[in-house]
Amino acid sequence: MQSKSNTVSRRTVIKGSAALGAASLAGGLWPLAAAAQGTALETKAAKLGFIALTDAAPLFVADEKGFFKKHGMTEVEVLKQSSWGTTRDNIVLGSKNNGIDGAHILTPMPYLISTGAVTPNNVPVPMNILARLNLGGQCISVGNEYMDLKVGLDTREFKKALQAKAAKTGKPVAAAMTFPGGTHDMWMRYWLAAGGIDPNKDISTIVVPPAQMVANMKVGSMDTFCVCEPWNHQLIHQKIGYTANTTSEIWQNHPEKAFALRADYVQANPNATRALLKAVMEAQMYCEDPKNRAEVAEICSRRRWINAPLADIVDRMKGDFDYGTGRVVSNSPHQMRYWKDQASYPFQSHDLWFLTENIRWGYLPPNLDTKALIAKVNREDLWRVAAKELGVAASDIPTSTSRGVEKFFDGKVFDPANPKAYLDSLSIKYLKSA
Repeated sequence: MQSKSNTVSRRTVIKGSAALGAASLAGGLWPLAAAAQGTALETKAAKLGFIALTDAAPLFVADEKGFFKKHGMTEVEVLKQSSWGTTRDNIVLGSKNNGIDGAHILTPMPYLISTGAVTPNNVPVPMNILARLNLGGQCISVGNEYMDLKVGLDTREFKKALQAKAAKTGKPVAAAMTFPGGTHDMWMRYWLAAGGIDPNKDISTIVVPPAQMVANMKVGSMDTFCVCEPWNHQLIHQKIGYTANTTSEIWQNHPEKAFALRADYVQANPNATRALLKAVMEAQMYCEDPKNRAEVAEICSRRRWINAPLADIVDRMKGDFDYGTGRVVSNSPHQMRYWKDQASYPFQSHDLWFLTENIRWGYLPPNLDTKALIAKVNREDLWRVAAKELGVAASDIPTSTSRGVEKFFDGKVFDPANPKAYLDSLSIKYLKSA
């Protein structure tokens, strides 16, 4: 369901672009300015938000293992948010108004916030993406009432079952995601549409905070949902549903969450920004190491972080997937990546895919200047600086802002050099009038 604050007009996008332009002029060349000013930290403080999900682990680890302090950021607060809507609201407020400076965030959100597409009164709040936090690691779950179908990637039989249920009950069937235009919304919509289920007509798409997914499935609020761990595995442990697929089965090693800050924080604190980024990157390396995965799972389970049973977290953190249908995969090629396979680098081509999909579903207008917007929001240049300062091998630093052509489970192909061809190839779409 879309609220008014989640729709965007051409005027809003123009206003957002203007605000981003001003931000770019003010701070876009900060590495040069920082070099001139020295490396002293402008501040040792930052307030960072997170949602109780395992892809926020780099922030947990950066705090628990002392990486923030190692880089001089001794006053970092990592603060739990109840929903992605709350994350947005607190980013809009900023830390000076009792909000936050940045967050573990759904990759499209910094764009939706920067353009004012999802902010109160559509007021743009410029943001910068500094790193990707992970690849993959999300799942689509289905209720046990559909266990006989053992729903997987193919949704054609699922469509028939949903239609039969709707006809029998006279009530709409529902698919839950976590934020309109966010990653979970995109995976759910892509999966449904690939099998001929129109997410705007054939099923009600609803917003449910991650930690409330299992409880809502238990009482029958939805038939399927998309979210990160531990909630998919917890659903199985509570015998309420099963995993239909991991999202990396939809798109192998797809980009997922980002580490992003308000642009005004980045501009005012270039050295502190670099320190935060290096701490997060080191934490990503720590999370990636197989010998640390059990410990990372235990950290995630703690009350101040996810506050969930370790049993709901540890297996999938290690890459072992019991789908709840008899299908079991050990050391899955679809497990979450925090550093391996260039997981941390914020490829601009990936941001372009998310913007293209947001255009597909009418969240953003088709005449959006995506190239200019990405140039202002995505700060892969800062990632490169941080990587070099950390001593990351040159071979592990991408030489291009594009990962190249991406292929999806249904045969669709996204070429970043021609996003229109990709959009034209999709049969189900709802383009917004310009």
